[in-house]
Amino acid sequence: MKFESRGLINLDINGTIYDYKLYQSLESLSRTKSQRQSAKELNISHTVFNRRLLNAEEKLGFKITEKIGNGTKLTRDGLRLLEEFQKYQIKIEKTSNINIVGGHISSGLLETIKHPFNTNIYSSSDRDAFELAKRGAVDILTLDDPLIAYERDIDFTPIAYDYLVLISSPGCEEIKSINDLNGLDFVNVTGSAQRLAWNTLKHYDLNYNITHKVNSQFDAFKLVKNSKNLHCFLNASYFKGNELLKFDTRHVISLIKINEDKSEVDEFIDYLLNEGQEEIKSQGFEPIY
Repeated sequence: MKFESRGLINLDINGTIYDYKLYQSLESLSRTKSQRQSAKELNISHTVFNRRLLNAEEKLGFKITEKIGNGTKLTRDGLRLLEEFQKYQIKIEKTSNINIVGGHISSGLLETIKHPFNTNIYSSSDRDAFELAKRGAVDILTLDDPLIAYERDIDFTPIAYDYLVLISSPGCEEIKSINDLNGLDFVNVTGSAQRLAWNTLKHYDLNYNITHKVNSQFDAFKLVKNSKNLHCFLNASYFKGNELLKFDTRHVISLIKINEDKSEVDEFIDYLLNEGQEEIKSQGFEPIY
């Protein structure tokens, strides 16, 4: 598949032009997981929204959305298409705004806290965000889990601490000890800090079964709550759950400075490490001080 940018955020894919309306639809759907809610956000009818997606799929020759329960999510190809739009939008925006891309948890934190800077924030998995950062398309890369930085010996800046809580399907027996986790079925979230939970279970020689894999913690939460006898480890900053592995899964939320030439980047990082720590704490994360 050949991508080429045209216009503001239009994209030429194999000779067909896809304009900002498709980008807006994909961006909204990636957040809401609901066609009706996204149509409402964009002030168009659900029929128009659905037709826009179907027309794009027909031209592209592959699915960009799929059903999840009562909602809709982007397929891997849909997410890749959204990221291409985001990449070109970032490159085109020649402003003093700080362009940030990162994991769902870390980017969500920076999107939520109050700060005096102009930012453009894009959410993805850690690994997909890292691929965008490698292309030089962003100023800051944020990580839900510093594993990528560890693997490549890259310096990173911790801005908060988080840990994982256990989420279980309704009706499951209460988990009181770590041995109660033996033999349970789990949902794996690609690119999340769940590796810390799996490492802990292996350390205690416990068996566990990964029966489902999803791309976001919010998808995992919905799946667990709408299933039977299913479990998942999710970030405590966003979800309430069993804190059995709190100390075993404590980890840093961090960022990596990509653009060394933009002064606003250093000012933003300095703010996060000082005045911004109270804002970070108010969002359910543990400050680093």
